[in-house]
Amino acid sequence: MASTRSGSGGNRALGKAIGVGATIAGGLALVAAASAAYAVARVARTVITPVRRRPHREFVHGVDEALGTITLKRTPDAAMPGRFGLWFGSESGYAKLGGLLETTDGSVVRELERVHFGEFGPGRARISGYYYLEPEELGLPVESVAIETDLGQAPAWVFPADDSASGDRWVIQVHGWGATRQEGLRAVPTFHAAGYTSLLASYRNDGDAPESADRRYGLGGTEWRDIDAAIRYAADRGARSIVLMGWSMGGAVVLQTVTRSQNLDLVDGVILESPVVDWIDTLEFQANMLRLPDAIAQGAMRLIASTWSGPITGLGAPIDLRSMDFVARAADLSLPMLILHSQDDGFVPDTASRALAAARSDIVTFVPFTVALHTKLWNHDEAKWTSVVREWLDELA
Repeated sequence: MASTRSGSGGNRALGKAIGVGATIAGGLALVAAASAAYAVARVARTVITPVRRRPHREFVHGVDEALGTITLKRTPDAAMPGRFGLWFGSESGYAKLGGLLETTDGSVVRELERVHFGEFGPGRARISGYYYLEPEELGLPVESVAIETDLGQAPAWVFPADDSASGDRWVIQVHGWGATRQEGLRAVPTFHAAGYTSLLASYRNDGDAPESADRRYGLGGTEWRDIDAAIRYAADRGARSIVLMGWSMGGAVVLQTVTRSQNLDLVDGVILESPVVDWIDTLEFQANMLRLPDAIAQGAMRLIASTWSGPITGLGAPIDLRSMDFVARAADLSLPMLILHSQDDGFVPDTASRALAAARSDIVTFVPFTVALHTKLWNHDEAKWTSVVREWLDELA
């Protein structure tokens, strides 16, 4: 009898232990599931939420304004030949950087062309492809205008062609994710020399144009409406031939525009610089760069595309990412297109650009760069960038 009671008690203890273990395991599973759900939601929101300040990944070791030099920690951006902008002091200062003077294993010395504002000192900084901050820096006539969109007036800059030119050829520039119309200032002289009036547009939620109700990016699926309005504005101002140019996500906006607008009679060509041609390809690439599990990346994309996820993402309407794959939709494109993309682009891979060029070699001219990173092709090799664009424009004309 004693042995029976002992066995019975042992069974009860074992059962209790199993129950506790199951509870703990269930709790851990719930925690893991909750953590995964949080990660998915966070990734999804990051993709579609406008960013006003970029991370500062560079480090300034020292500045010698008398010699006109700056020493930076060596990174791919800091070590790239060319000329760039540099934000420092938590974006309270801005300077222009020139060419490389010296390179070591851990640092680089660059020419310091000009400090626009701010007090320099050792600390974090951010290299920018903008280079120019104000339209007046170009030394060209410029007009600040407002374009009437379905959300209200969106500010823009117009650089008219020379009086000697006809003035009826326009280029409308569309900036990228987390950027503003300042991004396109460096390209204006090239278009001006080719006889084009340049319109640098803003679009919803970029910090300049009116906000949408959800204050979220549509990844091109909503922003194209504002570029459609810019086309109408250019037509009203006398444009008879229009080229659309998109930088990074601006490329996705342009591709949406040329496949959805009803006002394309005057649009004769497209230029894309480091463009998002396929959002799924781009987001998978970025997730891989961040070493995110594939399930997180796929979950985030499903969340963005779902009709029920608005309370989680903040989106007013789902985004159909598959409709933003213009390799798959290559047959829907018909306009002559110039694509410039760097092989080492660490933000938007050049794979979709190359695939689109292969699929539509009849209309796409693809010009590869090798070490120009993302949207810094002009900065890295201004002469090549300018000659390629000018030659393509002359052929288009």
